This record gives sequence, structure tokens and C-alpha cells, in this order.
Amino acid sequence: MGFDLTGLMAARAGEGAELWSRYLNPQTAKVLHSVGLDRQWVRAQGPYLWDDSGARYLDWLAGFGVFGVGRNHPVVRQAVHDVLDADLADMVKMDTPLLAGLLGEALVKRAPWLDRVYLCNSGTEAVEAALKFARYATGRGRVLYCSHAYHGLTAGAMSVNGSKDFTAGFGPLLPATMVPLGDLAALRREVVKGDVAALIVEPVQGKGVHLAPPGYLAEAAELLHANGALLICDEVQCGLGRTGRFFGFEHDGVEPDLVTVAKTLSGGIAPVAATIGKEWIFAKVYSNMTRVLVHDTTYSHNNTAAAAGLAALSVIDEEDLIANAAGRGAELIAALQRAAERYDFIMDVRGRGLMIGVEFGRPRSLRHRARYAPMTLARKGLFTQMVVCDLFEHHRILTQTASDHADVLKLLPPMTTTTEDVEWFMSAFTAVMDAVSDSSKPVWHFAKGLATRALGRA
Repeated sequence: MGFDLTGLMAARAGEGAELWSRYLNPQTAKVLHSVGLDRQWVRAQGPYLWDDSGARYLDWLAGFGVFGVGRNHPVVRQAVHDVLDADLADMVKMDTPLLAGLLGEALVKRAPWLDRVYLCNSGTEAVEAALKFARYATGRGRVLYCSHAYHGLTAGAMSVNGSKDFTAGFGPLLPATMVPLGDLAALRREVVKGDVAALIVEPVQGKGVHLAPPGYLAEAAELLHANGALLICDEVQCGLGRTGRFFGFEHDGVEPDLVTVAKTLSGGIAPVAATIGKEWIFAKVYSNMTRVLVHDTTYSHNNTAAAAGLAALSVIDEEDLIANAAGRGAELIAALQRAAERYDFIMDVRGRGLMIGVEFGRPRSLRHRARYAPMTLARKGLFTQMVVCDLFEHHRILTQTASDHADVLKLLPPMTTTTEDVEWFMSAFTAVMDAVSDSSKPVWHFAKGLATRALGRA
């Protein structure tokens, strides 16, 4: 008989939630069901998803940014097929595989002041490498990170996490100190102590979509270098074109010492990430032949991942996706800013390219405050979750809250997004804002249910 994957999936279709509840993280299915986001997804292409009823959805969650070039891009798929069909000798380990070398070359060309690349599987692994390399190269143990930061959930990356929700109960962690994003005086107070290895910072933060203020990164780099410390830019989510530049830090004209990339680099098909850095840093870490494996991982140079990465970079160039991200992002931000003038629930619209946050807050009108306040008291962020759920349920658009306990709607569309997709979203968003402006609309009944569950009464 043999193994029949297609037959297995057909025979067990619809059992995903039950299997997760029994064998994987049981809270996943509970959360999706409680907020009405549970669906059986059967197909995906570009910026769209289809459920088992045949309904098409606009995917502006994009796998937390993984699908920068869209889902199931034919160029990336073909590259992976080519690798599998070639029957290559993969992960021999006693070798220097070509495709990994080509991917390293391609990444260094994007940042010519950097020299070498460490390849791995995920953003948090790339951050772990950057932290280790910075500490070893400088001979110092402490790392600085910014308020609201998110760099992953492995032990080192978690040490530079700006939310206690992720770190509580997992200590002791690495020696690390939080500084407010954009506060150069606070940064100076720490680096002059002489024990700081590096500052790690996202040019556009994933949690809350906060932007580093203009000039901050460049001044931070100067301050760090003057005190023997390094600048690490985490581009795992905001990099590879999403902000309208290949790297998010390019908006500030800075040259970091170490850069982490992942997500979009995978082409949405094969996990791959990288830490890109200066020659002298790598020379210290890999100082002689006995240290060849001092930092490594089993799957780091596999051909499938390298092929996907090369293909994704090619798609970004050939389809001019960086310019598209800048153009569609400008359209979207302008439309959202116009909406902010109309709806008093909207406090701020911020972002770069196709990484955008819409912050909600205490409305100006007393009538609206009377409905917003109870949700905030029940749990900060419930208003945004209500918006997310209404966009999904009634307009078939998948989005997310930008972080827990924050009223920020995060928009992370694929870089293949079209003007028509922007219009689809804005039509839906306007309809949702109209609904939440009217106390008689069903959206508020759903909101009451969310608040009740948040308070533990359901």
C-alpha cells in the first residue's frame, strides 16, 4: 500500500482542532474557537486563503510576516521542486554545499559593509547567534533591548523581550537591561558602564508597531561604538522589503554590526534565517579550526531552505516588491489617516510600507466612551480583538492585534498586495468602524461575550 499523504489528509479532514486539543497545545484550539477564528483552510495563493466552504479570505496576517512574497509562489515552489528532483547529497556535514554559499553571497550583497553569514532555521535562532557573537566578540555579558521589544522565545532571545507575559517563570535569564525606545539619554547611562555588549533593536517593532524615532538608530550606533559596544538590528519581521526598503534600518542611514533576517526569506515554504555580520566579529567567534562548530545547527545549510531563500530574493527583485510595498503602504496609511479623522475610536496610524499599526483609544464622544470603557476595564485590547473578529467574520479578512494588552490593530499584508486588496480592506474597515459607532449593531453583542470570557464568567 505505501504511505498515502493525500489519502490520509482526506480521511482525517476536519480533525485538526481535536488533534491539537489532545496532542499539541490545547489552548490554541480554545482561543481560536472563543474568538471565532476557527476555520478549515484548504487552499492558499498569493494574499488569499480559501476555507472548506469555498469562501475566499484576504490574508493580512501573512503567517506573522512569513508570506512576504505571498503564499505558494510558483518561483519558490519550483526552486524547491528542483532541489528535490535533483536527488542532491544534502546535509553531508563534511562538505561546503553550494546553495548555502550562494545564499550567503546574496545576503552580503544586500549589505556590503557586512561580510559573513550564519544560516539557521528561525528568527529566534538568528537572534541567539547575534547575542552570542556580540558577547564573545566584545568580551562583555550584558545586552540592552528596547521597551515593547520582541525577538523570539528561546532562552537568549527571551532575555531581551519587552513583555513580562513571555518571561515570567522562565528565569533566570541572560543579563539584559531594557531602555525606552528612542531614549538616547537612557542608552548613554547604560553603555558608559562599560559592560554592555550590544543593543538589539527592531527598526519597526512587531509588538505594537512602534517605530524608532528619526535619527535614533544612527545616534545609538555612534554612542555604542564610542563605548565598545555593537548595534544589532533585528529585521526578522520588518526586513526584506516590507518597509519599502530592503532593510528597515535603511530609512535611518545606519550600518549595524549584526543583522538578523528570517520570515520572508523562507518564501513561505522552507524555514530559513540568517545572522549577517562584520568580518572581525566572525573572526573572533570562529578564530581557529578547533572552533569550527562552536556555534552551529544541524539543519543550517540544507539545500531546500537555501533554494527557497534564493528564490524569495529573486522574486523580491524581479517583481519589484519593495516598490510595491512602499506604494501600497502609502495608499493604505493615507486611507487610514482619513478614517482617523472620521472615527473618534482611532488615536493613531503608524508604520512603514506594509507594516502598519492602527491604535484605538478613549473616544472623544461621551456616547462612544460609554461602550469603550467597559471593554478596556475587562481587558486591555478587547476592543481591537472585536475589530479583528468582525473583519474576519463579516468581511473575510484575517488580521491580528499587535500585542496582548494593547489596543492596536496590526496590518501585515504580503508584499504582493494590490490596490484592489487595499480597497477591499478599507471598505471592510469602514464598515466595521460604522458598526462600532452604532450601539445597536451585533458587533457589540459579540464584544460583550468577549468581555465576559475575559473576566472568567464564561
